[in-house]
Amino acid sequence: MSRILLRGGRVLDPATNTDKVCDLLMEDGLVLEVGQKLSAEDAVVRDVSGLWVAPGFCDMHVHFREPGLEYKEDIASGGRAAVAGGFTSVACMANTEPVNDDPAVTDFIIDRARADSPARVYPIAAATKGLQGQVMTEMSALVEAGAVAFSDDGSTIMDGGVMRNVLEYSCLVKKPVIVHAEDCCIRGKGVVNEGPVSTRLGLPGNPTAAEDVLVARDIALAKVTGAHVHIAHVSSAGAVEQIRDARARGVHVTAEVTPHHIELTDEATLGYDTNTKMAPPLRSQADVDACQAGLVDGTIDCIATDHAPHAVHEKDTDFIEAPCGIIGLETALPVCLGMVRSGALSPLEMMRRMSTEGVKLLNCPGGSLEVGAVADVVVIDPDLTWTYDPMKGYSKSRNSPWSGKPLTGRVLATYVGGKLVFDVNEGVLFP
Repeated sequence: MSRILLRGGRVLDPATNTDKVCDLLMEDGLVLEVGQKLSAEDAVVRDVSGLWVAPGFCDMHVHFREPGLEYKEDIASGGRAAVAGGFTSVACMANTEPVNDDPAVTDFIIDRARADSPARVYPIAAATKGLQGQVMTEMSALVEAGAVAFSDDGSTIMDGGVMRNVLEYSCLVKKPVIVHAEDCCIRGKGVVNEGPVSTRLGLPGNPTAAEDVLVARDIALAKVTGAHVHIAHVSSAGAVEQIRDARARGVHVTAEVTPHHIELTDEATLGYDTNTKMAPPLRSQADVDACQAGLVDGTIDCIATDHAPHAVHEKDTDFIEAPCGIIGLETALPVCLGMVRSGALSPLEMMRRMSTEGVKLLNCPGGSLEVGAVADVVVIDPDLTWTYDPMKGYSKSRNSPWSGKPLTGRVLATYVGGKLVFDVNEGVLFP
């Protein structure tokens, strides 16, 4: 494999708290050297002066839809969208058809990813059979097959007794349980955040209490069992406060937030655009502020996109009937850089939340530019302004609230294992 030298970039490595202008040399899939004026002998040199060089991003919450729903997305298209957005590692949720509740499905996802995806793909297995919230899956067999975590995301395990059993068994296999925290009874038929906006829209509201109640329950169960509970797509101020308190008390709880929940409020839904329909829904400005504060102080560990592709005909319907979710892999970076431009997070800390922390939670390679680390690297122009057009993107789906919007900050190149897999001018370079 050729040597690749990235010359003169601002190297942002959260794993070593490095933020300096220097060179980075890759060889044989690993970081070989980081320093000043490195030798370019036998190396392919890329001048990255004025750009950022960081560990490839890790998204621990995507929906790639394969097997069974490939018309929305498949592992090949999802993997290409990932590297175009700077994500070198992604973990895919279990709500496929069939559900990933059997080692054979886990094996299939891993095999397909090796053949079809330029990004590293890690399966998250279902916590209960069929995502029905009733009977636990065979966790040991799923971990042996390659599952990195367990989740019924998209569904809620409403039975507290079942949830306790899931958490107890997760301790035996030493894997996190990722929680979709939403009380279905409190949510009811709500489709937007309950409050002034839902009243103006005339649509049923989904109150923050639906999230807060389940977060409280699962924190209590995490304390009882000693399990690692990870709260997915946090969206409410109450949830952030409870997670902060639990962590202070030593409960093993971690959390993620999506780009849309730190950027958009429920007012984005006022035009009845179904590309603003999420689960959990977009919340109030106070909730957005709390989520940002939680990300800044470390209450929330990482950013995850909850990339949820849906076909055009599925979103092109009545707001109540439309499915929840948006695509987000190719827009995550510029959206999140808003917190850097506002001064809320430094560039280094933003890279920590987009890369290093997710890698730590999933216990997978990457997240570091230390010598000897796997060479998963992203090159970023933080100031480049461009217009996002999902028709020119790599996802099979188009459901994005940022379609046609100007964005600032873009991934220019992505390397996985030292191999260039995306270049902004050449596109995805795979296989």
